[in-house]
Amino acid sequence: MSEDARPDSLNRPGESDAQRYDRNWQDILQELRVTQTGNQILTGFLLALAFQQRFTQLPTLGIVVYLILVGLACASTLLALAPVSLHRWLFQHHAKKEAVLISNRILRVTLFAVALLIVGVALFLFYFVISLTAGIVAAAVAAVVIIGLWVVLPLDVLRREAQETRESRGQTR
Repeated sequence: MSEDARPDSLNRPGESDAQRYDRNWQDILQELRVTQTGNQILTGFLLALAFQQRFTQLPTLGIVVYLILVGLACASTLLALAPVSLHRWLFQHHAKKEAVLISNRILRVTLFAVALLIVGVALFLFYFVISLTAGIVAAAVAAVVIIGLWVVLPLDVLRREAQETRESRGQTR
């Protein structure tokens, strides 16, 4: 079921819709804090690389990959800050539901951008230090780990939860 289409029955006992959106907003903020910290570390690392002596020895492909990564780092930073800006604009306008729904979508896109950034950084570092082949292998490994932990695992949990719900409904009939 879509995050945007969840029924009100998912409110906690005694929780109003407004309280649910406040709780969801706090969850989003906590996730953004974690995302922003990791993103800031990667961005700082990338920016520092350009000032290293060996950076001037990068072939054209390395420079292109580096610039793409800097662009991804900037994009993911902007995305991670967007819900904060959205909240500032909507603050005290009774639009918490909209802020939560839009920020949820933005956070998902942010995670995708950060995933690309992590894969790209693995590619770049292994390419820079060892070889292009090592970079491709490192990027593939990073991508598999991200897909496993960020996509397959949550989908498996949702699948098992749905199965348990169907089984418990079948037992109560």
